[in-house]
Amino acid sequence: MPSHHLPLLLAAYQYKFARGVEAMCRHLIDNVAIGWDELGTDLLDGAPPTLVTALTGGEQWPSRTLDHLITPDGSPPVRLAVTESTADGQDLQWGYVLKEEGIEVISLLHEDNGPVVIWATNPLTAFNDHPAAWISPGPPPPVRATRSTRPPNAPAAAPAKTHTSRPATRR
Repeated sequence: MPSHHLPLLLAAYQYKFARGVEAMCRHLIDNVAIGWDELGTDLLDGAPPTLVTALTGGEQWPSRTLDHLITPDGSPPVRLAVTESTADGQDLQWGYVLKEEGIEVISLLHEDNGPVVIWATNPLTAFNDHPAAWISPGPPPPVRATRSTRPPNAPAAAPAKTHTSRPATRR
């Protein structure tokens, strides 16, 4: 859901990956054998403690990959690749595409593409989880309120912009 994943991904980009989309893609996509079971607070490494506490309530949990899968026939599991042709069969509700300008958020149950939340968006932004709010080519859903005040040393938030180009495949 956007209210959970977007704050982690925005903070990871801004702090852990020092605003490097390529480094973030390598970590989250290229260096994973099969896929992710859960994204954890390790993505917040380098973020100010006040931001981490505001996003997690002080809890910590590790990111977990899908490393110990057993297939019904005993064959080795294959990498989970999400493309336009495979998304429907994977029982996914949300897709997040990392782009140079931000994160495209796609409600996979309703849309084939979605609005882009720019990287400079404050991770404390409270995002709407209703799929109808993430319809493209419109702008990202309006912000309800922030979780708390902007922490010291946090990057300034800029208004979210949209981008209408569509990748050939989803990551």
